[in-house]
Amino acid sequence: MDSIARLGRYGIDFTFRLGESVLFLVSAIRGAAASLSRWGLIIEQIYAVGVLTMLITIVSGLFVGMVIGLQGYYQLVNFSAESSLGLVVALSLVRELGPVLSALLFAGRAGSALTAEIGLMKATEQLAAMEMMAVDPVSRIIGPRFVAGIISMPLLAALFSAVGVLGGYLVGHGQFGIDQGVYWTSMQTGVDLVEDILNGVIKSVVFGVIVVWIALYEGYASAPTSEGISRATTRTVVWSSLSVLGSDYMLTGLMYGG
Repeated sequence: MDSIARLGRYGIDFTFRLGESVLFLVSAIRGAAASLSRWGLIIEQIYAVGVLTMLITIVSGLFVGMVIGLQGYYQLVNFSAESSLGLVVALSLVRELGPVLSALLFAGRAGSALTAEIGLMKATEQLAAMEMMAVDPVSRIIGPRFVAGIISMPLLAALFSAVGVLGGYLVGHGQFGIDQGVYWTSMQTGVDLVEDILNGVIKSVVFGVIVVWIALYEGYASAPTSEGISRATTRTVVWSSLSVLGSDYMLTGLMYGG
């Protein structure tokens, strides 16, 4: 009976937090709309969550593209289809790996930083001080970060895919001697602008909304203690990663399921 009661409490707490997070999302969207007139704050947050995440995105994208090129060549050469290596690398990155892996990196680096920052503001009563001065913390703090995350995520995913394609080229042409014209031509003729690239952009935008939403909510609802902020940061990375992977499955089914 204790196990059943504990499970019930977990279910009630999860339902409560889910509803609270949805209400927070509505407030964040309103705050984002109000913050569109403050582009200085938005640009500052784009630098914080986007530009500072570029290095890990570029390095990861390069090595992921090289691994795809390596594994793809070993499989395609068995069917004498190594000329399609560029198409395999491009489709793998643009459709799936680019948006998903860049979102996971974004959650680990920028999402955790957002949660810790908002949680620290709450612990030091900076948010309460803003309310005392009749300044809405949602439109002043949450809104610009929400907009910056949504803008940064597609750009980081595009950068990840572009660098990954370059990494596949370095392996295919530099290591295995595939003609560079064949590599780029197969990619240009096989990748569709709408079905592949646009769907990848849509995925990255959705992932950006999910990651920023979870990160800001966990920081805003965290306990104002060092332990509470630490747990909120951990929850951000875990829930963001699981949500990205789950939503990727659903989006892929909707986009390519027929």
